[in-house]
Amino acid sequence: MLRLITPGESRPSRMPKGLIAGGGVSMEFDRLNALFDAIYEGPMEAAPWQTALRLLQQTFGAMHVTMILRPPSSQSAGFMLNTDSAAADATESYQNHFFALDPFVGLPEDQVITPEELVGANRWNSSALYREYLRPMNVEHLVGADLRTQEGIECRFRVSRSADAPPFSDSDKALCRALLPHLKRAVRLHAQIDTLECERQLYAGTVNRMLLGTVSFAHNGDVIEINPEARRILNEKDGMRVQGDTICLDRNDEGRELQRIIRKVCSGAPVDPGLIEAMSVTRPSGRMNLGVVVKPAPVSNWPHDSSRRPVAVMFLRDPECSGKASEEAIRRLFGLTRMEAALAQCLADGLTVEEAAEKLNVKRTTARTYLRFIFCKTGVTRQTKLVRTLLNSVVALS
Repeated sequence: MLRLITPGESRPSRMPKGLIAGGGVSMEFDRLNALFDAIYEGPMEAAPWQTALRLLQQTFGAMHVTMILRPPSSQSAGFMLNTDSAAADATESYQNHFFALDPFVGLPEDQVITPEELVGANRWNSSALYREYLRPMNVEHLVGADLRTQEGIECRFRVSRSADAPPFSDSDKALCRALLPHLKRAVRLHAQIDTLECERQLYAGTVNRMLLGTVSFAHNGDVIEINPEARRILNEKDGMRVQGDTICLDRNDEGRELQRIIRKVCSGAPVDPGLIEAMSVTRPSGRMNLGVVVKPAPVSNWPHDSSRRPVAVMFLRDPECSGKASEEAIRRLFGLTRMEAALAQCLADGLTVEEAAEKLNVKRTTARTYLRFIFCKTGVTRQTKLVRTLLNSVVALS
C-alpha cells in the first residue's frame, strides 16, 4: 500500500483516497512528486511558486490558487501570489479595500477549513467580501489554511472554485493538509534566500560605491562575474582588458604573473595568511598603475562541483579615480553650511584652496575663511588631515 508521510509526522498515515484516482497509483504518485518538486523549486523562480500554483490549480480544478505572505494588516495588504495574472485589478482591489473586510482570517494554524466552517454560512454569504468581491468573479467555493513558520513568517493559502464546480471534498482537504508542511518549509527557504540576496546586493553596492573593482573566477580560472567598477576599468583597455573568459594584460611579463597568481589561488592549495598575492599593472597611457590583489573566495564545507561558484576574487583599484563625495552627506555629517560643504568636497576631490575658490566663483580670502570654519567644525587643523578625514568617513558610502 502506498503511504504518504508528511514532515514531523510520528507515524505513517495512509494516503488520502483522493490522491489515488484516474490513471492509477503510479500516475498519482508522479503528480504528487511533481507538486512537491514545484513547491520546493518555487523560491528560486523569478515569480515565486508560479509553477506550483498552476499545478495546484489543475489538481484541485480551481479558479484561483493564492498565497499571501505576511497577511494584510491596517498598514499593509501583504505580498500576493496568484495563478491568474489577468486578475491584477482584482488583486489590487483586494489589497486596497477588501482585505480589511475579509472575515476569512485568523484560521486555526495549519488547519484546512472553509469560510462556512469558520464563521458560519449566513455570516459568510452576507459578508462584503463574498457579495462585492468574490461573487462578481464567479467564485463560490473557498478553502484555505494559515501557516506560520518558526521565524514568525505568515502565509495565507487559499484555493477557490467557481459556482458551477463542486464544493471541496474531504479528499481535497486531505490533500491540502498533506501539502501544508511542505509549503511551510518552502516559505522558510524563500525567506532565507531573500535575506541572503538582500545582503549580497547591499555589500555589492557598498563595494562598488567604494570604487573597488571585483572579478570572480571559477576553479579553472575563467571569469564568472565582474562588478561595475571593474567593468569600467576593463572597458578602458588601458593595460588590462577582458577577452572572453580571460583577463588579459598589455605587458606579457605582467600577464604571465597575473595568470600565475590566479592559477595558484584557484588551485585550492593552502595559502599562507601572511602572504598577499598582489601586483601592479602598467597603463600604456602613462596614468598611475592599477593595483591588483587576488584572494581565495570563502570555502563551503558542503561538497559541490558547481562550475559557477567562485573560488577566487581579484580586487582592482584605480588610484586616479576617487569617489565623488556627496556634498549633502558632508554637510549633514559635519554640520557644515552648503558653501562649506562644497569647498570640502572640492578639497576631497584633490583641488587646492585656490582651485576650489575659482571653481566655486569666490575670492581666495573667502575660501580660506570658509576653510577655517570647516577646521573648527571638523576638529582638524591641517588641510591634509581634513581630506583624510573626509575620505575615511562614511561619506564615501553615500
